[in-house]
Amino acid sequence: MKKYKLNSVYLALIASLTVSGCQHTESTNDSDKVGAVVSSQANIDIWPAVSSKIKQDDVQEARINQIIASMTLEQKVAQMIQPEIRAFDIADMRKYGFGSYLNGGGAFPNNDKYASMQDWVDLADELYNASIDASQDGSTIPTMWGTDAVHGHNNVIGATIYPHNIGLGAMNNPDLMEKIGDATAKIVRVTGIDWVFAPTVAVVRDDRWGRTYEGYSEDPKIVKEYARAMVNGMQGHADSNFMADGKVIATAKHFLGDGGTDLGIDQGNNLASEQELIDIHAQGYISAIEEGVQTIMASFNSWHGEKMHGNHSMLTKVLKEKMGFDGLIVGDWDGHGQVTGCSNASCAQAINAGVDIIMVPNEWKAMYHNTVNQVKSGEIPLSRIDDAVRRILRVKMRAGLFDGVSPNNRAFAGEQALLGAKQHRDLARQAVRESLVLLKNKNNVLPLNPKQKVLVAGSGADNIGKQSGGWTISWQGTGNVNADFPGGTSIYDGIKQSVEQAGGQVELNEQGQFEQKPDVAIVVFGENPYAEGVGDIKGIEYQRGNKRDIKLLQKLKSQGIPVVSVFISGRPLWVNAELNASDAFVAAWLPGSEGVGVSDVLFTDKQGKIKFDFKGKLSYSWPKSDAQVVLNLGDKNYDPLFPYGYGLTYQDKDTLADNLNEVAEIPLEKDFNQAVTLFESQPQADLGLYLGDKNLWAVPVATSVVTTQGSDNLHLKTTDKNVQEDARLLTWQGNSLAKAYLAWSEPHDLSAYLDTQTSLELQIRVDQTVQAPVHLSVSCGEGCQGQVDITSLLQQQTVKQWADISVDLSCFAKQGADFSNTVAPFEISSSKANQLAFARVRLVPQSAAQAGIKCQ
Repeated sequence: MKKYKLNSVYLALIASLTVSGCQHTESTNDSDKVGAVVSSQANIDIWPAVSSKIKQDDVQEARINQIIASMTLEQKVAQMIQPEIRAFDIADMRKYGFGSYLNGGGAFPNNDKYASMQDWVDLADELYNASIDASQDGSTIPTMWGTDAVHGHNNVIGATIYPHNIGLGAMNNPDLMEKIGDATAKIVRVTGIDWVFAPTVAVVRDDRWGRTYEGYSEDPKIVKEYARAMVNGMQGHADSNFMADGKVIATAKHFLGDGGTDLGIDQGNNLASEQELIDIHAQGYISAIEEGVQTIMASFNSWHGEKMHGNHSMLTKVLKEKMGFDGLIVGDWDGHGQVTGCSNASCAQAINAGVDIIMVPNEWKAMYHNTVNQVKSGEIPLSRIDDAVRRILRVKMRAGLFDGVSPNNRAFAGEQALLGAKQHRDLARQAVRESLVLLKNKNNVLPLNPKQKVLVAGSGADNIGKQSGGWTISWQGTGNVNADFPGGTSIYDGIKQSVEQAGGQVELNEQGQFEQKPDVAIVVFGENPYAEGVGDIKGIEYQRGNKRDIKLLQKLKSQGIPVVSVFISGRPLWVNAELNASDAFVAAWLPGSEGVGVSDVLFTDKQGKIKFDFKGKLSYSWPKSDAQVVLNLGDKNYDPLFPYGYGLTYQDKDTLADNLNEVAEIPLEKDFNQAVTLFESQPQADLGLYLGDKNLWAVPVATSVVTTQGSDNLHLKTTDKNVQEDARLLTWQGNSLAKAYLAWSEPHDLSAYLDTQTSLELQIRVDQTVQAPVHLSVSCGEGCQGQVDITSLLQQQTVKQWADISVDLSCFAKQGADFSNTVAPFEISSSKANQLAFARVRLVPQSAAQAGIKCQ
């Protein structure tokens, strides 16, 4: 849901496709083919009419009309404004009476990652009571809280985290999906929240897209069935338990075509024909509307060059009129600001296009006043405002928000026992089991006898955060440790239980070292967490240019140890080399907090009997070559390594040999004259972001506000430069030395950049007069560091304005940095009271001569 900074290459690609209305047309197997000019205006006649099972109630509609007739313009506009909990307070709610509000990924009550259930409910209760307090705004209309509970209530510590959608699609079990929807709704209600921004019903066509794991399948049939199941699970069935106790308002998102953008670019341009838009991308919305989904979220993407947030023909003519959707359309995080002629603070175009609630996390006050003025000037018709408010009130009435019961007094509110409840963990564990896809099983190495000596290795073996992926506690899913998942199990935890209960031996070593030679090695590896555009990739080769995991697999295999690979990923990737080096290979996707479900399938019981067989089947085609970036069932010349629907069971004979082609069709070219981005919106290139002071020198940054443990010495919080949360604000209290830094888990050789006249460049904003000293450093391990004083450089900057500063890389080398063994390529430290923000951090070749500090 959050907005991020598109890099310049992607922006250029988008721009090249959208000028003058002349577009490429999407091809399911070649997105670069040039076709005819296609209009971004919908042909209403070819779209299906859809009938919702939730019908309008005449008494309810009459009540809505009465309320609207009594409202002022300001009260109406306030219903359409949706701020984020970090950007307003109780007094603001009392004064303005927002119709709704949200918490973004990594936002918590009181900015506390470890907020209790009661903290969540208390905030909901306070804001509800402020919204019905008419003393300032004259309104008693209750507000509602929306959240991204996309695989369980994933913002809440201790909640059960279900597999991401890509894994759920592989299990192809709509009945279990409905149960997961029901369980998610209940735990959301425990926290007092009314509204969930789920399910995502994108149909993914290009696996380079950073949100691939949010799609159930490349096949619209599965997406259509799952949308139906999730809406019923979350909202209840139209004819029985619709919006009953423990149910929440559901959202189908993102309308329309987010999974089909050219080159897989998040928030990019969908070039599909209109019929393809209907047949592929709209199917989940058809079933969701039929089941009575109450909200639909507009998409960031464009269709043939026009942003969906501003496309009247799609939002109003197609969705509201032809498809008969009578709920509300909510915008995405500042998505309106991307419409031509708009900004985050003003966008009559999006409202006129049909967006009913503007998700404007930070600039809500300006948006509120600008919208009021635009109605008064006639730029926005009052009838459009009334339509939006009517839809908002209709959804609130259907959800029971006008019943006069505050969040603290609603069913399930604050029920701590439901947090991570056994019945929910059992559901998730079943989903993990059924989502696993067995791609290789040479000589029937699986299932494993648990009485053996088992080595467990790999970066994902004992890492619940990694196996859960993005949208887990923090927006990107980064910076979490196993202790942040109380009650959860890593994949290693489950293996340990299975083996030790049967009398076997298990040893955990991430690097694959062992004291006694094991009978078998289970290696758990794969992608690190990411979300949205941060996860966009240019190619599908796994660990391109840095083959750490294949070396581990080959090392074990060379010692005569059978290797079982468990692959953690948010998409199919080209892993031919890893497949060749594995005796068995399991696609585990992003299984969530119940890693024990993996061992349920890998091991027999004590008597050697199969406990659970593999059920998962690929809902995404698996590539044979690294060039198959667009690979979907029904493509011309469809030639995957593993086709859609593939998945072995223990009864199947595996005929896959160890001779898959390992030569990439897209050659890797290392060019040390190209800039390397270390930070842009979040750490890049496998780097982690950390804080440190004398109390603890390595505090991983996961949340929007982090304090070094045991002190108030250094605070970090997100801030904005160009788009939402693309920068970090650092505040030193001046108690003692403290630092923020980017670091790898293992050293990298950057020495070649010393030969290309490279500088370390960062975008920086000084928020108060700089107190010396402030240092920029490059670290090469304990006792190895090159440090440069940048105080004078910072003191030259205009306060509160962004600027680029740079330091010649050779300066760090002259101060002792060993670039052949770089651990932290960027570190900023101070022992004085200072406040500054940084955004993009890069290594820029051929720029040392122009650096602010030179050492050539």
